Amino acid sequence: MAALAGLRRWQTGLMKAFKTLFVVSALSCATFSPAVLRAQTAAAAENGAAALSQKYTALEPQLTSNVYQRPLVVTSTEGSNTVSGDIYAELASPFTAVTATFKDPRQWCEVLILHLNTKSCRAGTNGNPNNLPMHLGRKHPQDLKDATELQFVYRLTQASNNYFEAGLNSDKGPVGTSNYRIALQAIPLPNGKTFMHLQYAYSYGLASKIAMQGYLATLGSGKVGFTPTGAPGSKNYVGGMRGAVERNAMRYYLAIDAYLASLGKPPAQQFDARVSTWFEATEQYAEQLHEVDKSDYLSMKAAEHQRQLASP
Repeated sequence: MAALAGLRRWQTGLMKAFKTLFVVSALSCATFSPAVLRAQTAAAAENGAAALSQKYTALEPQLTSNVYQRPLVVTSTEGSNTVSGDIYAELASPFTAVTATFKDPRQWCEVLILHLNTKSCRAGTNGNPNNLPMHLGRKHPQDLKDATELQFVYRLTQASNNYFEAGLNSDKGPVGTSNYRIALQAIPLPNGKTFMHLQYAYSYGLASKIAMQGYLATLGSGKVGFTPTGAPGSKNYVGGMRGAVERNAMRYYLAIDAYLASLGKPPAQQFDARVSTWFEATEQYAEQLHEVDKSDYLSMKAAEHQRQLASP
C-alpha cells in the first residue's frame, strides 16, 4: 500500500510538472506572438514618450531662459570609470524630419562628419546596413590610416508617432576606452517643434584615464565645459573629463541642428550650408569650442566629405 501511495504521489507530481510546463510554454508563445510584441513595443514607446515629456516640463524654465541664447540645457556626470554628457534641446525642426533623418544610418554619417574630430563615417560596411565605422583624429587634415577607427553599430529602438529612440554603440575605443554611446531620444511638441535628448558617453580604464589627464595637463590645459562651478553667476566652468565630454556632446548637438536646418535648401547646397552653420554656432561658445579658423575648417570638411562619399 505504501508503494502504491508513493506511486500515486509520483504520478500527481509528474502531472503538475507537465501542467506547469504547458502553462510556461503557452505564456512563452503568447509573449512572442506578433500581437503581444506590438503591444509591448507600443507600451515601451508610450513610457519613453511620457518620461521625456516629464523631463521637458521640468526643464522648460531653463530652456526658456539661459546663457546659451537657444532652448538648450547641458549636463554631465562622471562615475568611477564612466563619463557622460547630456544635451536637452528644443529643435526648430518638426518631429517627422527628425525621425526621417535618424531612421537612416547613412544620415547619421552626414551629421557626424560635421564634428571637428570626425575624419570619416561610412554606413553599411561588411554587408550590414547598421555598421558605422567612424574615424576620429586631429582637428586638422589627416590620413585615415593615422586616425582612430571606432566600430559603431546603429540601433533603432523605438519609432512611433510620438516617440523616437535610436543610437550608436561601439564596444571598444582607443587607449583602453570602451562602451561608446551616442543616443538620441525625441518627442513632438505642440508647437510643431521637437524636444530632444542627446547623450554622448563612454567608459575608461586606468590607462585611458592617465592618458586623458596627461592631455588635460598639456594640450588640453585651460579647456572647459559648460556647467558653471562656484558661486551663481561666476564664469568658472567644469574642466577635466566632464568638461571634455560636454564639449563633444555640444558639438554633436550643433551638428544635428545644422543638418536639420539645411534640409530646406536644394540638395546641392545642403552640405555647404551645414558646415557653415555648424562653425558659426560653435563660435557662439568660443571659450569652449573654438579650435581653428573658419576657412581651415571649411576646406578640411569639404575634403573629408568628398573622401567619405568616395569610400566603397
